[in-house]
Amino acid sequence: MAPRKEIHIVNKKAGFEYILSQKFVAGLQLTGTEVKSVRLGNTSISDAFCFFKGEELYIRGMNIGTFKQGSFFNHEPFRIRKLLLKKRELTKLRLKATEKGFSVVPIKVFESERGFIKMEIAIGQGKKAYDKRESIKERDVQRSLKRSED
Repeated sequence: MAPRKEIHIVNKKAGFEYILSQKFVAGLQLTGTEVKSVRLGNTSISDAFCFFKGEELYIRGMNIGTFKQGSFFNHEPFRIRKLLLKKRELTKLRLKATEKGFSVVPIKVFESERGFIKMEIAIGQGKKAYDKRESIKERDVQRSLKRSED
């Protein structure tokens, strides 16, 4: 059996837009063609966000491209998907998400050791404009230091 290609889909905007504090790993409730498409890397979570509906956590705006060999069994690319977490984790997330300025942010999608598609989510507090400028300055300084080392 050939080794699997590692899935590593990252939300680059999350670290820039939010101060990320507490992280959780959640399962994703996906259909067959969605899993195949994610394994091929046809996924984007840059515009995705998490929200509570009743007692459950869902993700909206996650784009999983259609699977080319899926024919009429294919899925809808932007459908709302359920995140699978323990009840204790859901209550922690709900308490933090209800506070002003906090939200649940998707960070990355990956495949677990057992072959399940998982998503790392975090509690994020929105950055102000001056915080974003500080992040840009730090990134530029790191880049110039790295260039001077080479």
